[in-house]
Amino acid sequence: MNEHLLTTPIMAGHNTSVAAELLVACFHDDDAFKYRAYTFTYLLLFPVAFLCNIGALVVFFLQSSRRSSASCVVMMNLALSDGSFSLTLPLRLAYYFRGGVWDFPDWLCRLCVFGFYVNLYTSILFLTLLSILRWLAVAQPLRHRSLATPTRTVLVCLGVWLFVGLSSAPFLSNGVTNRAGLPRCFEPSSPSSWGRVLILNYVALALGFLLPFFIIIVCYSRIVRRLTARSSIHGSGLSSNARRRNRRRSVHLVTMVTATFLLCFLPYHVIRSLHLHAVCGGWNCNVVVALQRAVVVTLCLAASNSVVNPLLYYYSTRTFRDNMRDAHSSLLSSRGGSFRSGLTLMRRRNTT
Repeated sequence: MNEHLLTTPIMAGHNTSVAAELLVACFHDDDAFKYRAYTFTYLLLFPVAFLCNIGALVVFFLQSSRRSSASCVVMMNLALSDGSFSLTLPLRLAYYFRGGVWDFPDWLCRLCVFGFYVNLYTSILFLTLLSILRWLAVAQPLRHRSLATPTRTVLVCLGVWLFVGLSSAPFLSNGVTNRAGLPRCFEPSSPSSWGRVLILNYVALALGFLLPFFIIIVCYSRIVRRLTARSSIHGSGLSSNARRRNRRRSVHLVTMVTATFLLCFLPYHVIRSLHLHAVCGGWNCNVVVALQRAVVVTLCLAASNSVVNPLLYYYSTRTFRDNMRDAHSSLLSSRGGSFRSGLTLMRRRNTT
């Protein structure tokens, strides 16, 4: 299910060891492509993901008027998930720069593997929760006010963290392994546990992707239908501008979340499932390697969701944009003020 869980085949039968060794060699002959792809991707992702998500958290905390809203609570958890994942990227970069040699403790290797899946599926579930909240706000505003309280939203978010953390716990069992006399991370310890990996893949596919994606499609289809009906019923009036702004924000949210699912999450889950079937079924080595390369590319796309989500905050939330401008203005004014105070102090010294 992750880059190290998709590089070793399982075979059924008695003469499995020779075939497994051949297929493993086939995989590791392609290590150079994998290392280059991950190095290039994580070099781009780390500074952007870290700065954007930490900045988003700061802006959310500055929103004293909206900090109690349900959507703001969900977005803060989403930014926390992406920001935490970005902290593991320097360790991954060090590993790939060293040509696949892990120089850190075993528990850090396990934590990096675990962190990827926690970020992936908390992001999916938080985006789903955000879509449900938007549907309630548009279609049933009275129920939204009564149901989507900050306390309930915090409890739901804690439930998401707990559910994903427990579901991803099996990945903590795979740490540093030795291959060619060197300590390796993100690689399987043995081919014997791959039946369980295939089962975990389908559980994650059903509960972690297909069900949330179905919920999002249902919510957004109803949002679009509701907004279309409202725009045809309501004519011009004093609140027409407010309705247009609300409709525009909803369209932005629909577009951004759908694009995130289609570009970041869908390709990875489809290719991962195909690749697991290829390695478990003992397909031709050339086909398996081609799918392995596709897994590498789609995993990079999945990891890039950590830099896509800040765009969601900016384009779908007017208050977030206003607070960013206010923070930027206050930063510039504070710099200008300190510069002016410095000039004043210098003038006083020159006159004395």
